[in-house]
Amino acid sequence: MSEENRHHATAAAILPLVGGAANVASVAHCMTRLRLGLHDRSLVREERLRALPAVMGIVEDDTYQIVLGPGTVARVTPEFEALVEAETAGTAPVPAAAPDPGPDPVTADSLAARGAVLRAERKARNATPFKLLLRRIANIFVPLIPALIGCGIIAGLNGLLVNLHWLPGITSALAAIASGFMALIAVFVGHNTAKEFGGTPILGGAVASIVVYAGVADVEAFGRHLSPGQGGVLGALGAAWLGVSVEKWCRRRVPEAVDVLVTPTVTVLVAGLATLFGLMFLAGEVSTWIGDAADWLLAHGGAGAGFLLGGLFLPLVMLGLHQALIPIHTTLIEGAGFTVLLPILAMAGAGQAGAAIAVYLRLPRNPSIRTTVKSALWPGFLGVGEPLIYGVSLPLGRPFVTACTGGAFGGAFVGLYNQLGTDVGSTAIGPSGWALFPLLDGNRGLGQTVAVYAAGLLVGYVAGFLATYWFGFTKEMLTELNAAPGTPGEEDPTAPAERVAERA
Repeated sequence: MSEENRHHATAAAILPLVGGAANVASVAHCMTRLRLGLHDRSLVREERLRALPAVMGIVEDDTYQIVLGPGTVARVTPEFEALVEAETAGTAPVPAAAPDPGPDPVTADSLAARGAVLRAERKARNATPFKLLLRRIANIFVPLIPALIGCGIIAGLNGLLVNLHWLPGITSALAAIASGFMALIAVFVGHNTAKEFGGTPILGGAVASIVVYAGVADVEAFGRHLSPGQGGVLGALGAAWLGVSVEKWCRRRVPEAVDVLVTPTVTVLVAGLATLFGLMFLAGEVSTWIGDAADWLLAHGGAGAGFLLGGLFLPLVMLGLHQALIPIHTTLIEGAGFTVLLPILAMAGAGQAGAAIAVYLRLPRNPSIRTTVKSALWPGFLGVGEPLIYGVSLPLGRPFVTACTGGAFGGAFVGLYNQLGTDVGSTAIGPSGWALFPLLDGNRGLGQTVAVYAAGLLVGYVAGFLATYWFGFTKEMLTELNAAPGTPGEEDPTAPAERVAERA
């Protein structure tokens, strides 16, 4: 089967299991997940969905999220959207009736994944307004990640060519290609902000474009002339949100006959003046403070700060809140050219991979979980952690905590080097693990930066492995999880995942 047919088949298999096109309210995707807005989640046939070969896991949040992995999700999503549109319009081909595969399969990995979803659901029900706001902000930046990655890798390649004095005639062109998006990122942020908060996207982009317009240098605010780009993405976000507020106010009060003239004009004028004479200056001060705070934290906290950041990142990933850090990363990249936080946070994935190897070795008589580990470990090395989190460590309980321990020690190692004066940063956001190597940058040369990051990964692997191997299981857990299927006295096979999680 060709790759195109395979992705179409995946989309076609998913659609009926989520209730069909009539149950789909919205379709979107991020780096690894197909995000669906569903009218009625009770129509989802979750066990069958999890059994699909392409599905790595399920996450229930404000949207129903199907983990497909990087690359795959970007190709399956348009196929899925086309099927939804065709079925809605009544033009979708009627598939041949397939034999009923019978009841949903009961396996250790599907039960483990179910346990992960139950925990995620409990945490989602406890979501606070602040967490929901962070998720909305994340929704603004997630669509920008592919461009950030592409431009970041090109910038890294260009820096290497410049340092080696190779191809001097092409480096200027590469610099323009890598910098063009970052120079105008405020416009895209404004567009997505207006879309997320219910305004007109193009008006959000228009207001945010003021931030990067060269002519703002002639405007004086708070006794100083503004600088193009002052306030960066934070200023653009605030300007577009204000624009949405003004636009909604106008829509409620302006007569329909003149709405098309008055509302856009008032929106851009009011939000634009507020941006020039307030938001740009304030956002610029906040951006400077974020950069200074990150430098101070790692210069003075070093290993301790890295330990906390690396150890707490997996719970953020579990809750889907890690994407709320994107504005901070982007602000640091705008200011210093790289973010020093991402390589430290990436150590969480190293701890997770080390823990997974320990789980594999500690459960020699559980082929189901071992198969899950083998299939999810390589994506884990490349920075895709959801399959290991939701399919292995989280439902087992203790291995999730020991994986966090591995990330903490890896983060402490990288943080220590930052404290000693070797900044280890990333020129873009998105990847982690081995996939972060092409994006590394720092203040001591690429070789030393790569060496420190690689050593940090090794520390994370080893610490996560040792913590999980020795402390990740109780004797009771090992006895139960290593019980051969069908042996006398074995307990009900429909409950081990939940039971083990509770005992952990």
